[in-house]
Amino acid sequence: MSEAAVAEGVSTYKVTDGVAVLAIDSPPVNALGYSVRVALDEGISRAVADDAAKALIIRCDGRTFFAGADISEFGGELRKPDLNDIFLAIEASAKPVVAAIHGTALGGGFELALACHYRVAVASAKVGLPEVSLGLLPGAGGTQRTPRIAGVETALELIVGGRPLGAAKAQKTGLIDEIIEGDLEAGAVAYARKLVEEGAPLRRVRDMSVDLDPEAAKAAIEAYRAAHKRDFRGFKAPGNIVKAIEAAATLPFDEGLKREWELFEELMSSSESIAQRHLFFAERTAGKIPVARDVKPLVVASVAVIGAGTMGSGIATAFLNAGVPVTLVDRDEAAVERGAGGIRKTFAGLVAKGRITEAEGDRRSGLLTTSTDLASAVAPVDLVMEAVFEDIDLKKTVFAQIDAAAKQGAILASNTSFLDLDRIAAATSRPEWVIGLHFFAPANIMRLLEVVRGAKTSDPVIATGMAIGRQLGKIAVLSGVCDGFIANRAMTPRMSSAEALVLEGPTPAQVDKAINDYGFAMGPFQMIDLVGLDVIGWDRENSAGRTVQEVLCEMDRWGQKKNGGYYDYDEARRASPSPVAEKVIRDFAEKTGVPQRSFTDAEIVERLLYPVVNEGARIVEEGIALRASDVDVALVTGYGWPVWTGGPMCWADSVGLPKIVAALDEIIGPDAVSPLLRKLAAEGGSLT
Repeated sequence: MSEAAVAEGVSTYKVTDGVAVLAIDSPPVNALGYSVRVALDEGISRAVADDAAKALIIRCDGRTFFAGADISEFGGELRKPDLNDIFLAIEASAKPVVAAIHGTALGGGFELALACHYRVAVASAKVGLPEVSLGLLPGAGGTQRTPRIAGVETALELIVGGRPLGAAKAQKTGLIDEIIEGDLEAGAVAYARKLVEEGAPLRRVRDMSVDLDPEAAKAAIEAYRAAHKRDFRGFKAPGNIVKAIEAAATLPFDEGLKREWELFEELMSSSESIAQRHLFFAERTAGKIPVARDVKPLVVASVAVIGAGTMGSGIATAFLNAGVPVTLVDRDEAAVERGAGGIRKTFAGLVAKGRITEAEGDRRSGLLTTSTDLASAVAPVDLVMEAVFEDIDLKKTVFAQIDAAAKQGAILASNTSFLDLDRIAAATSRPEWVIGLHFFAPANIMRLLEVVRGAKTSDPVIATGMAIGRQLGKIAVLSGVCDGFIANRAMTPRMSSAEALVLEGPTPAQVDKAINDYGFAMGPFQMIDLVGLDVIGWDRENSAGRTVQEVLCEMDRWGQKKNGGYYDYDEARRASPSPVAEKVIRDFAEKTGVPQRSFTDAEIVERLLYPVVNEGARIVEEGIALRASDVDVALVTGYGWPVWTGGPMCWADSVGLPKIVAALDEIIGPDAVSPLLRKLAAEGGSLT
């Protein structure tokens, strides 16, 4: 197929008032795939040769400017023309080339804009180089051109940070030359005509100088690295980005471009980038659920949240942040006002930090009402969200009350984290309208929303649950009904393995350190001390010193709130190893006859995390999760599993399934190993 045929239908070309306008239309986001690159190459060549055109505008139809490269091409051989070929053609043009930006100009799309002589944008546009989120760096000159326009410090913030800039801020840094009011094409044509009439220079970014000399640039880079060292932990891309920006400040442009590409290729083959790209696709795949294509989500324009405690208040805040009116309900006025007060305090904090305006804070607070009358609060709303104490009998009672009061067509949702949703749904006359919406604490911040489909939940209600996740800016993952659903069930073996392991010799601090070094922000004993030993798995009425946890709880060592659990805590809640807890553990090990030995960090990680892989495989083979990548998404977004590993299933593939199965045979016994995991290991398969 000829290049002309490849590009056909992707672009239009016209000349207006002596200015050529090359418009690209490649839905949905004008990604810079092969056909788009061919269309650009042909369009630029045509404009350069066109005597009627004195300048060229490059713009896009649809909802956005070029939103980035076509990442489906990553890892394969990139067909010519590549982006650098196109950029060379732009820079070689004897006519001014202007990028006209709307929507988002991201990654390769913004690199294209940087290669143009000038850049204009509508006020709502955003620009950025977010490749760091894929474990990569901009590979088509982004690290070389950005510091030449905006300076080293801005380049570091933009590229290592990965967050887009609005048009106004981009203009202040020099990345955008002019903001267009009104019609973008007409404004861009007028701007280009003005450049021609004034004889403006063909401003090639490659010929500009970086704002700092090499030594000053190195000092700025070291200061940035020191101030952001947490952002570098575990990730390879930030360090390589810094090296590329340093090359921009210390090398001629072409040499810097070559160094950038070397660093890009190094990242492309790295385990970190492979894992991050896996998660990128996994998050998008999670939204693909087995409901008919013609099933549409229902409209949720109002919500009642039952339970004004920490979780209920957090859920209410999440809906209010999305502009959905909420009625917060609890049994008495004092409880509901405490919850509402906490919500208003959250908004006030966002205002104080400058994250939202005072008017926006007032608007969100104004969407909140409170009630102690469940029936009247529930009657008019589209979604009733239950967030009461995790007790099956209490939840069944509440759902019976909701069922009696809610309008027909209302969705009845439970935030249960472990309980049987089908038993809860059976307390109503309409189980097809019951769904689980399991938020993770704090509900207004954590990204994961587990959408739990019951045996009788209807397809429209399932589709609405997933849509609610998108509406709230969360990652929604569909789960079946089981004890703990996906994330909590998969991670339960980590805690039980940790409790068993400390009886064999390692201290809680040693176990936590190994898990921290692996990449988790908190180890299992740090986490249980934070949440409370009395909250997770302790039955006060039937406690009889049968486990270390029971003994500690009976000693009133419930964690941070009691200044002692597996660790001791000072008045500032700073942790230190606890001789008391250590003695309890060693005494218990002696009493139960557990042999003692030392463990390496690698052995600790295997003992705690291989069982998680096994449980994840069981979740998939039972159909609780639709796919292994959903388990990865749930644990990364819900439990802070380190991003650079890709989640437990992706990580298991990188370790090797035969190695994991062999270790699990020893750790949990052959009969407990997932048949799916054993089958894939034997066949040379993979989980993801």
